[in-house]
Amino acid sequence: MENNSETKEPPGRQGRLMLWYGQLTTRRTLLLRGFAFSSIPALWLTLLLVAPTLVLAVVAFAQRSALGGDIDWTFSLRNFWSLLGYSSFGWSSAMLRIIGMSIFMAAVTTILCLLLAYPLAFFIATRRQGTRYLLLALIMVPLCTNLVIRTYGWQLLLMNQLPIAKLAVWLGLIGEGESLYPGWPAIFVGMVAGFLPFSVLPIYTNAERLDWSLVEAAQDLYSGRWRLFRHAILPQTTPGLAAAVILTFIPAMGTFVVSDILGLRKFMLIGNKIEQSFITARDIPSGSMTSMVLMLCTLVVLMAFRRYWTKSEVVG
Repeated sequence: MENNSETKEPPGRQGRLMLWYGQLTTRRTLLLRGFAFSSIPALWLTLLLVAPTLVLAVVAFAQRSALGGDIDWTFSLRNFWSLLGYSSFGWSSAMLRIIGMSIFMAAVTTILCLLLAYPLAFFIATRRQGTRYLLLALIMVPLCTNLVIRTYGWQLLLMNQLPIAKLAVWLGLIGEGESLYPGWPAIFVGMVAGFLPFSVLPIYTNAERLDWSLVEAAQDLYSGRWRLFRHAILPQTTPGLAAAVILTFIPAMGTFVVSDILGLRKFMLIGNKIEQSFITARDIPSGSMTSMVLMLCTLVVLMAFRRYWTKSEVVG
């Protein structure tokens, strides 16, 4: 008797691939594989970000032991009210001034970095490939050196015998025989020099991929320089600008090394307050509460920036 049924052979490599892709189209398989792929990054973020933040939040409401250095697990809002200036001696605005000055310093540093980084990124992006890579390497070289060493280098460069101080005297910024540090100008110089690469690199990424046909079209329509920049260049670099603001503002908000070295500990920022609480005073709960306030202030400022940026895009 003749068998008319076809002999089924095991699928080849192409069949297995089709079966693999076919499984990806099912909802259950997508969820399982998505969970498998995201579990390791989620675990990494939980251990290194979420868990330390939760511990910090719990310790912030504890109390410092009477013996000093240890934690008394008696929870209260004492550290929070103390941070706002309330104590047994009355109210003081010193801490609020420190927070306000920290936000101001970080905002000014971010603005100065953007003003320098934007033309610098376009200058690098319009060079030849070999020159471009060399300039990018020069931008990134300072990041290979510790911030403390770089800050001490600026301390030497800002001495009154060196050309930078002499130029400041000639411009009338300081008096004869004076130096630029300790003071706010030196702190701004150190912060801008330290965080400028974080502004240049994300803007350069957008500048390198800029669609110059839009710029040429705007020029053909006799667009002025401001309108050309506003409608043809700025919208294409908006993601890089947003990333540059975030990458510059956040570290500038919590820095303490620059103000310690170039300010000789005469200027108190919120980062210096955290340093003193953890290291000098060994008041871990107070330092934790100050750290939580620093994170909240940074988050509020970034959310306000995002809201303003979104509104400006809608209006534009």
